[in-house]
Amino acid sequence: MTTEIITSRDNKWLKSFRAALQGIGPKEGDPVGIEGRKFVEDALFSGLEARALLISESGERELAHVLEVAGKSDAGIPRSRIFRTTDKLFSGVSGTETPQGVAALFNQPVWGLEDTLRGPARSNSVYTTALEGKPPLIAVMTAIQDPGNVGTIVRSAEAFGATGAIATRGTADPWSPKAFRASAGSALRLPLLRGLAVPVALAQLRVSGVKIVATSAKISAPTDANLLREALSGPAAIFVGSEGAGLPAEVEHAADARIAIPMSNLVESLNAGVAASIVLYEAAKVRAA
Repeated sequence: MTTEIITSRDNKWLKSFRAALQGIGPKEGDPVGIEGRKFVEDALFSGLEARALLISESGERELAHVLEVAGKSDAGIPRSRIFRTTDKLFSGVSGTETPQGVAALFNQPVWGLEDTLRGPARSNSVYTTALEGKPPLIAVMTAIQDPGNVGTIVRSAEAFGATGAIATRGTADPWSPKAFRASAGSALRLPLLRGLAVPVALAQLRVSGVKIVATSAKISAPTDANLLREALSGPAAIFVGSEGAGLPAEVEHAADARIAIPMSNLVESLNAGVAASIVLYEAAKVRAA
């Protein structure tokens, strides 16, 4: 197979890979950068359309396997956009300390609110089958700026049966390299909305009949347990704020129910990713019952 060999760090494709793998998340129309054989293959299995594949000298041994997976996917990888380069040049575009030598650019998935209400649209997925007949559950992140926390929340949302997630304006991009790695690939599969203003997210969820559940470190007057259980049993959106600022006032005012995690008075608050994971787990238990 004939492929283009990139030998200059100023090559336009190398610049595209550098921007995608080291940036803070793709703008509209920009590709999503994914690094590592497993994640690239996950993206192909998830139905994402590849723009280009970059292989380093040490990553050459992975090429045949990646192409085999691409051949079984719907979109595959354009053969004219498979590029080879040196380990040194690959290291210069990589977003990790120990590059695996495999990276790809993918077109952004196009998702709407209806996708976050419905869940992943893969008929042969065990995960999708598990969600059939269950009401929507959406994790909504507000002003969470740590991409590691964002990725953790997306990963936990998928793990505990959420149908989607929303990263409101001011939240780190779930498709940024750090957040994506923290999500362990969940950001590829779970329908995600990015950059919505909080009032817009609230309005759209309200119109869709989704209950608003606000999380808080400390609540002076917690929601009645039966009311909270009722809210979590049906279509629900769990709003999680940053560890420092908490939730915006408009979310507090719009909340149908509030939930706090009991903990020692010696601890002021939990990391946003940990707190969201606990609440999503509790929601999963309520919905299973």
